[in-house]
Amino acid sequence: MQDTEIPTGKTRILIAEDHAILRDGLKSLLEKEPAVEVIGEAVNGQEAVHMAVSQKPDLVIMDLSMPGTNGTEAIPLIKKRNSDIKIIALTVHNAEEYVRATLDAGADGYVLKEDSHRDLLAAIRNVVNGKTYLSPGICSHVVSGFLSKPGSDQTGTQIHPTWDSLTIREREVLKLIAEGNRNKDISNYLHISVKTVEKHRSNLMRKLDAHSVSELTTFAIRHNLMAV
Repeated sequence: MQDTEIPTGKTRILIAEDHAILRDGLKSLLEKEPAVEVIGEAVNGQEAVHMAVSQKPDLVIMDLSMPGTNGTEAIPLIKKRNSDIKIIALTVHNAEEYVRATLDAGADGYVLKEDSHRDLLAAIRNVVNGKTYLSPGICSHVVSGFLSKPGSDQTGTQIHPTWDSLTIREREVLKLIAEGNRNKDISNYLHISVKTVEKHRSNLMRKLDAHSVSELTTFAIRHNLMAV
C-alpha cells in the first residue's frame, strides 16, 4: 500500500462544525470521494463526543471554536473513550498556542480552513494511515522559526541539550521523518542519497535515545518542530 492511499474500505467520518454553511460544504466535498463516508454531523463539542462514542467513526474532523465544549476540550474526551478514533482539527487558527494545545490534546492532524480541498484529503490519507499531518503553511512557519532561534523554543526557554546536538540537516530529516516520509522520499526531497538519509536517521536515534519513528515524531512535536 502506498503512503498516500486510504486503507481499503470507506473511511467513516464525523464532522463537528457549528456553522451550517461550512458544515454542508465540507460534507458535500467529502461525499464526492468514493473512499469516504460521512456518517454524522455535530454542532458542538459535547455532541461530537457523544456521537463519536455512539457511532464509532474512523475519523472526526473537528472545528476548534464551537459553543459550549470547544474542539480542544472535546478531543481528549473522545481519545479517552476510544483512542483508535483519529481526529483532524479544521480551523482558522494558526497561532502557536492553538496548534500546541490541539496536538497536546491528542489531535492527529491540523488543517487550516484556508487550505485547499486537496490538502484536507492529504490530511485524511495520512492520518488514517497512522501519520501526523500539519498544514503546509504551519510547517514552513515552524522551520523558519526554529532556524532563526537555535538553542531555544519560541518562548526563549533553553531546549534540552539533545536538541542542541542536532545539525540543521538532522533537524530537516527529523521533520520529514515525523511527517511520515520514507527514506526514498527524504532522499529525493533533500537531494541526498538514501544511504545518507539512513545515516542521519541512525544519528537521530542515537542522539535522541529514540527507538522508533513514533518516538522521533513525539520529540519533533514536543520541541515545536512540527507546530507553531
